[in-house]
Amino acid sequence: MSDFVKDGLARNFLAGEWVEGDAGNRIAVEDPGNQEHVADCAQAGEKSLAAALESARTSFERGDLADMQPSERGRLMIRIAQEIRNIADEGAVLLCRESGKTLEAARDEFIEAAQYFEYYGGVADKIEGKSIPLGPDYADYTVFEPFGVSAQIVPWNFPVSIAGRSLAPSMAAGNSTIIKSPELDPIGLAMLGLALERADVPTGAVSILNGIGSDLGARLVASPEVDQIVFTGSVPTGQNILKSAADNVVPALMELGGKSAAVVFDDADLDTLIASLQSGIFYNAGQVCSAMARVLVHRSIYEQAVERAAGLANGLSVGHGLKNPDHTPVISARQLAQVEAITSTARQDGARVAAGGVRLERDGYFMAPTILADVDPSSRVAQEEIFGPVTCFSPFDTEAEAIGMANGTEFGLVAGIFTRDLARAHRVARKLRAGQVFVNEWFAGGISTPFGGVGKSGFGREKGLEALYNYVRTKNIAISLKG
Repeated sequence: MSDFVKDGLARNFLAGEWVEGDAGNRIAVEDPGNQEHVADCAQAGEKSLAAALESARTSFERGDLADMQPSERGRLMIRIAQEIRNIADEGAVLLCRESGKTLEAARDEFIEAAQYFEYYGGVADKIEGKSIPLGPDYADYTVFEPFGVSAQIVPWNFPVSIAGRSLAPSMAAGNSTIIKSPELDPIGLAMLGLALERADVPTGAVSILNGIGSDLGARLVASPEVDQIVFTGSVPTGQNILKSAADNVVPALMELGGKSAAVVFDDADLDTLIASLQSGIFYNAGQVCSAMARVLVHRSIYEQAVERAAGLANGLSVGHGLKNPDHTPVISARQLAQVEAITSTARQDGARVAAGGVRLERDGYFMAPTILADVDPSSRVAQEEIFGPVTCFSPFDTEAEAIGMANGTEFGLVAGIFTRDLARAHRVARKLRAGQVFVNEWFAGGISTPFGGVGKSGFGREKGLEALYNYVRTKNIAISLKG
């Protein structure tokens, strides 16, 4: 039987074993839906990290994954996927309670993580180099090799699915991986270790450590034993991690913030827009890097769109995630305070509160679903990532004006277009500064569609075949056949 939880303590998955934290330190995990204590997690520190790094390096040098037949590596990943599916129901309850999201959304995270392992397990034996023609006197070809030890910092908004998104291609490429889980909701992600254990992942190939970002996370990315860094999170933290990457001259994959805009033209189907708005900004209480944070609407239908959006916001059911309501709490008291503060500033800057705008007086950290209208595109609320259930409506008159407004922030993660004119959709999509553009459905796409940003939204791509090549490096081999 696994020692994942022992004496009421959720433990670290370190090189195939379940271990307690350094010096007996613990992280208390709170339910944001009612402020109740969920569990304690063992807090890893310097000693645990050193052991994980040594084990990861040993596993890589031993060739546990890198020298495994690629088809066998793929089968291992399919086993992991099945084990993740086996723990999805149990894990969903824990993730729901610690993160505040709905039980349905929590279960979806485990299923999505399993889908990543299925997808990349299917391409593990298809990472192919190429032959380069240099004439009859040479044989020249390229091979793809794993980096070695991949350090991955996982955020709290989607810990299980994002861990699957980065761990699966890392393993498919043959790397060893160390994951630092988020301190606010580490238990669901720690359960991923159960799936790895039950699938017989080679010892040391993967470790999952619970710890504080400013301590364990900082130590991990600064270690000279790390060969690659993968980070999803805020811009300031990403900038600090990049400094460590620069010091050690290692590649980094950065998926940072967003302030994504939907451009709604005068011929848009408003029913489609409102359906996308519900998932685009109120799913997971708006704590989504690619959320529909801004809605730019042609002036001819602007007031109608605002009214429809306010009706949606005011009609959402609100409650604890275990009851699967439309709207759930934000992750913490600190996050709620930040959302409240920037919403208050927006009101002072002249924004009209069409719906919400206040915290809800109930147990837990609930912010009312909020629609801000008449938002100045240059104002703070239109420029800064809120990471809460708040979206900003602004009118436009011309296509060029809309494109300028959509591109008018430091970010460039995703964007959206709502129109019946597909020629215009193609034209505008080419001009939007974003790594991914949705047309007539926010979050269109899936496991196989590349995802990542430009500007301060980061660089590199996750998801799809393109992501796989972020986890390997190219080696060229040139052979002289003369004589």
